[in-house]
Amino acid sequence: QVQLVESGGGLVQAGGSLRLPCAASGRTFRYYAMGWFRQAPGKEREFVAGISWSDNTYYADSVKGRFTISRDNAKNTVYLHLNSLKPEDTGVYYCAASRSSDYLRDLRAVEYWGQGTQVTVSS
Repeated sequence: QVQLVESGGGLVQAGGSLRLPCAASGRTFRYYAMGWFRQAPGKEREFVAGISWSDNTYYADSVKGRFTISRDNAKNTVYLHLNSLKPEDTGVYYCAASRSSDYLRDLRAVEYWGQGTQVTVSS
């Protein structure tokens, strides 16, 4: 069982930056694939970025070159660095984890979710 707690959301102007940490419980964090999804009002939850247990990273086309995902296994934490933010990046950002799937592009691969943190980008 893994519990995920996100933080770091807030209101930022377009072009600004944020860092979202996600702290995970458990002693086997290093073996989990981790990821971030987001959900805008009235829209479905969508994949944003992922990192495998072996540190391979992958991104949605909409954020490639602007967002960076990383993990610190010593701190049981995964980070999402958001740069050059746009109003369309607004939404609730959810941390996700899976022990059985190494890649988390698909919602169905996610075994654990965090509670979400709100990111609002003003124009």
